[in-house]
Amino acid sequence: MRVHVVSDVHGNSDALARAGEGADALVVLGDLIDFVDYHDHSGGILGRVFGPEKVAKFAYFRRSRMHAELAVFARELWASLDNAADVVQEAILEQYARLFVAMTAPTYATPGNVDVPELWSQFARDDLTILDGAVAEIGGLRFGFVGGALLAPGGRVRRSGVWLPHLRTEDDFNAGVGKLTDVDVLCTHIPPAVPELTYDVVARRAELGSRALLELITEQRPRWSLFGHVHQPLAARMRVGMTDCINVGHFQRTQVPHVLRW
Repeated sequence: MRVHVVSDVHGNSDALARAGEGADALVVLGDLIDFVDYHDHSGGILGRVFGPEKVAKFAYFRRSRMHAELAVFARELWASLDNAADVVQEAILEQYARLFVAMTAPTYATPGNVDVPELWSQFARDDLTILDGAVAEIGGLRFGFVGGALLAPGGRVRRSGVWLPHLRTEDDFNAGVGKLTDVDVLCTHIPPAVPELTYDVVARRAELGSRALLELITEQRPRWSLFGHVHQPLAARMRVGMTDCINVGHFQRTQVPHVLRW
């Protein structure tokens, strides 16, 4: 059995169309949408709507952690549009139309934090299985899926203009993890709460990992724990007990799926 796994596609539908080549199945771990392209400021939804100069300024504020200035600038950008919500909805649906068509192998997918899960049902088809807090059998192994990312403790989901990221409270995320039993392969957008796996060496900060995922790994001892979310991890792979924990990579940039064989 050969399964290809990708995460953090961020709009790269051309590479995604090749990701399933030679595979019996494709697993997609979220972040399909390219909202802000920090490598190509003319790309992504923000680049399409406002142009590369505005995105460069947006990226500078975020990179410099100038959160107050970023919030003001984002509000000004969206206020400059007469129908911001419609513009973003149209751009998201346009990206999803290209991305879901690009999933050519039988696909099992869960959303990331840069996704709008409520729109995914519009692209349902027989060879596309959408899972969150659920298990699917692939090639005789039990694959457990949980989507989204964690909301910071005590925080709230903040809109960037009309954009609302898919962030979940710890209780809500843990409830999804609690639905997974006898898992052979753990498939999530975010990593378990292991410092080496959550720290991004370029952003110079730790992303939020899940303690519930770490507990599941300890108790159920799956063969693999697969995830993305951290684009430049301190450690892309390490063992936790009996489990091989693997960051499958920032697919938008690498364009190479992680390959599982058994």
